[in-house]
Amino acid sequence: MKTLVINLTLLLLTFTAFAKDGLPASNTLPDTIKILTDTNHNVYYQKTVKVGDNIMAPQIYERAIQVMSAKNLTQNYLDDTNWKLIFTTTQDLNINVNRLFVADINEEIDPYTVQFAITLDIKNGRYRYTVNNIVFFLPINSYNKRETFYETYMKASTAENKRISKNAKALIASFERYLAGLTDDLKQSIEQKATMYNAKF
Repeated sequence: MKTLVINLTLLLLTFTAFAKDGLPASNTLPDTIKILTDTNHNVYYQKTVKVGDNIMAPQIYERAIQVMSAKNLTQNYLDDTNWKLIFTTTQDLNINVNRLFVADINEEIDPYTVQFAITLDIKNGRYRYTVNNIVFFLPINSYNKRETFYETYMKASTAENKRISKNAKALIASFERYLAGLTDDLKQSIEQKATMYNAKF
């Protein structure tokens, strides 16, 4: 009987841990992308990234322009005095596809479109990116439903309907996978540590 009570207690604790609401956090390492909010209903991502101390602001600036252009982001603002860049983009993504865009043969195609802006504030040896003005366009029958990131965030964190909450969390997780790939590529291109940047040939 005592063993049964202990097992039931452990089982209850396990279910409680899995049942807690929250946004998808596929990775909880310190360098993961995290959703931030403010009192004005802004939901965004922001992170300061340190690169080598020997990489000066002008180099970060130029390399950021190169990689963002290659990623099909439109440069809307540049300031080479204060080292600031703003890019916007519209991307067609798929909820069920990982960041390498290789779908499992059994996965359904679940496409959506996302628009967002990314601002880079640059200093010697580091830069800060802010991803905001995020809007999703979800195909529903014969039209695309527009949904702000705030609306999706609220559905994911407070929706009473579990299906709605689950779908919102999946959408956010998909966008975060894309964003993680974009920001990783940005950092690698700025640091130029990859073999393709080797000056010896």
